[in-house]
Amino acid sequence: MVTLPHSPILAPSLLAGDHANLAASAAVVADNGLRWLHLDLMDGHFVPNLTFGPETLAALRRAGSKLFFDTHLMLAEPQRYIAAFAKAGANLISIHIEPDSDHAGTLAEIRRLGCQCGIVLNPGTPAEAVRHLLDQVDLVLVMTVQPGFGGQSFQPAMLDKLAQLDRWRRESGATWRLEVDGGIDVNHARECRAAGADTFVAGTAFYKARDRAAFAAEVEGLA
Repeated sequence: MVTLPHSPILAPSLLAGDHANLAASAAVVADNGLRWLHLDLMDGHFVPNLTFGPETLAALRRAGSKLFFDTHLMLAEPQRYIAAFAKAGANLISIHIEPDSDHAGTLAEIRRLGCQCGIVLNPGTPAEAVRHLLDQVDLVLVMTVQPGFGGQSFQPAMLDKLAQLDRWRRESGATWRLEVDGGIDVNHARECRAAGADTFVAGTAFYKARDRAAFAAEVEGLA
């Protein structure tokens, strides 16, 4: 069995929480012993939906959240907003490879602002598209659904992409995290873990679980 560089982390997606009380939804994550909260920021351009802005992160911090804010920018022009998200309390900021922009420059600026940085691939984007950036990131996020809306079904074809990225990671001796997002339940998390993933975004599966603590323990206990 291949030894992976990181223990599993579950990052519940606030998008599936109670939008009338996001602070309480974030507190549920901490109350179940988890450390990461995934925040999906959508601009209505790069993806066909609108979600949160920097003020949401700032409000969660003011409400006392100490969680690691895993901030996923689904934005056509992420470089315009990274400073605002860093100031609002993001710990890690991930940008997509698909928009035509200076990805390396944006990642470097995220680091300069004191945050970790990540690169994201949509389902239709090959792993090769981010290979030139792998020595510049702390995390690679593979979307296992087409981004824009919650509650979609996991795409098993993404397992090969995960495995390819994990091979490159092992061959280079890199230590960036390999994250998956979209339709993740315990069974899919297990499949993704076998393909090399170590960080699991779950929205509906976590917030709708009958026993959230048991769900979290099962995902974070994957070998």
